[in-house]
Amino acid sequence: MISNAAETLYENPLASAEDLTTFRLEGEGAVSFPLGRLRLESVRPPEDGQDANVVLWCPEDFPPDIAVEWDFWPIREPGLCILFFHAKGRAGEDLFDLRPRTGPYEQYHHGDLDTYHVSYFRRRWPAERAFHTCNLRKSYGFHLVAQGPDPLPSVLDAEGPYKLRLTVDRGHISFAINDVTSFEWYDDQPLAGGKLGFRQMAPLIGEYANLRVSQL
Repeated sequence: MISNAAETLYENPLASAEDLTTFRLEGEGAVSFPLGRLRLESVRPPEDGQDANVVLWCPEDFPPDIAVEWDFWPIREPGLCILFFHAKGRAGEDLFDLRPRTGPYEQYHHGDLDTYHVSYFRRRWPAERAFHTCNLRKSYGFHLVAQGPDPLPSVLDAEGPYKLRLTVDRGHISFAINDVTSFEWYDDQPLAGGKLGFRQMAPLIGEYANLRVSQL
């Protein structure tokens, strides 16, 4: 749903199935709204590895200079969350016109698309659980370009909602949680906009609400 507000390109409360009618889910996942906000989870066991992971794409294409804001609640760990942004084909194609993807990570960083992706609430491996960071990568490829602290608590102590904000302004990319900046990075060859999507690594369950994309 496109907002009429001049400074806002897109708003979606993510509060019901009607809010996701044009979203696209890749991988074997389930969406529900038990608390009036989007709950995303895999329906496959984590033993299935990358085949158990899911991506939920917003259908809109966005320009290069934007702010993306959303609310997040961690419900079950281990796992991790990723936001893909500025995703489109390597020759500029619409993301949905490319070969079908089914969730394995390699399809997204060494497939036929270019994208940035920020990973947060990284709780999959022991090292990640011991020292929490947010990572920014640029693809094609698996290029780690920035890293910063992740202030999100574990599920046991989490209350939420946690306010997440990503900004891209003429190649300057920053990411903040509850107004605490995790990292900033400048790309002298920035990607030219595209789609955004939420990715989860099983068996994590996360909840999302109040997605907003604004023009910078």
